[in-house]
Amino acid sequence: MGGKERFFIRLPPGQKLPPSRFFVWRLIAQNGTLPPTSFKMIIAPSLLAADFTRLGLEAARAQRAGADWLHLDIMDGQFVPNISFGPGVVAAVRPHAKKLFFDVHLMCGKPEVLLEPFTQAGADQIIVHVELGDRVASLLWKIRALGRKVGLAVNPPTSIAEVQPYLDKIDLLLVMTVNPGFGGQSFIHECLPKIQQAAAWRRERKLNYRLEVDGGINNQTVIECARAGADTFVAGTALFRQRNMGAAVKKMRQLAQGYQKKAE
Repeated sequence: MGGKERFFIRLPPGQKLPPSRFFVWRLIAQNGTLPPTSFKMIIAPSLLAADFTRLGLEAARAQRAGADWLHLDIMDGQFVPNISFGPGVVAAVRPHAKKLFFDVHLMCGKPEVLLEPFTQAGADQIIVHVELGDRVASLLWKIRALGRKVGLAVNPPTSIAEVQPYLDKIDLLLVMTVNPGFGGQSFIHECLPKIQQAAAWRRERKLNYRLEVDGGINNQTVIECARAGADTFVAGTALFRQRNMGAAVKKMRQLAQGYQKKAE
């Protein structure tokens, strides 16, 4: 992109960005829209928003709905102020969604003791947090050694620069767009430049990690995140709480893919 090029954010007639979003999108416009990638747009319903009285059936519903992945948030009550479910639940759900890729997100203070149990339970990918500091490198190595895909997550208050040393060691970078711990939160628009920066690093360094977003993802924010460079979208209430989940998955994928096609 030449330095003299100008980029504009185009919205439907009559629609305006709320004041809280203007500064964020001005940054993205000034730096330019990222070029399209070859990544397939992935829709990953989050089991945290499912009916806990019938998790197996809910996982099967996600599979029938045409989801690509199933996202599983594992919370220990220490790293985040909530508790979700453990490897036993994941193992019980796995037979109900054999075709889905299990994307396991460990929001835990001691993920070291959980990597093998979740691998045995059926995880295809395991995500740990960059906030774990000097333990991150060894955790990523161990996930790889277990034969799983390797993911790294970054929370909203954490600088995106913290992930830089690990970008060539991961298969996926998860940019949290809410503070982790509870579902149903509102999307934090100030996270959009972080997505854009992560996508720029991927392009500049010719890396192949997927760029995932999680938190407040719906039919509006999926477009904003796709525009910023994301290709993998975790959505809870926007999918599991819909009567016709298949239509909801299809619509969200079309919105993300539609932006990609326009960029091309």
